[in-house]
Amino acid sequence: MTAFRVKGIYYELTLYLVAWNKEIVGYGLSARKGTITSYYDGLEQVLEKIKKEQTEDLIILHTDQGSVYSSESYNKLIENYNIQRLMSRAGTPTDNPVNESLNEWIKEELFIDFGLKHCEHVPKLIEKYIYYYNYERSS
Repeated sequence: MTAFRVKGIYYELTLYLVAWNKEIVGYGLSARKGTITSYYDGLEQVLEKIKKEQTEDLIILHTDQGSVYSSESYNKLIENYNIQRLMSRAGTPTDNPVNESLNEWIKEELFIDFGLKHCEHVPKLIEKYIYYYNYERSS
């Protein structure tokens, strides 16, 4: 999860990334500090993608030890999927350098290249950016 402010409004953006190709496969955006909806919205997108692709491949979900990721309700959502949970050690963001660096890099790109600071409709811009990131941007 990464947080930012636009025109005095606090946002939390949760991204679910595929480590090997860095594709964003799910995301959630919330305009309320500390809400869990961005985590669950993103996870629902990931689970829908798994269902749609009917993959039986093992999926590794790497997160930090935050209370949402550790919660019973979050883990109950994934129990019927071939998902193996991995968690970073407490206070050790270097255990998940792909997500940590991409979160900051994406946030910087949103502000510099997509004008997030002056945006009138943040959810629409985030949606547009994720499409750009996954399908148009050169790697």
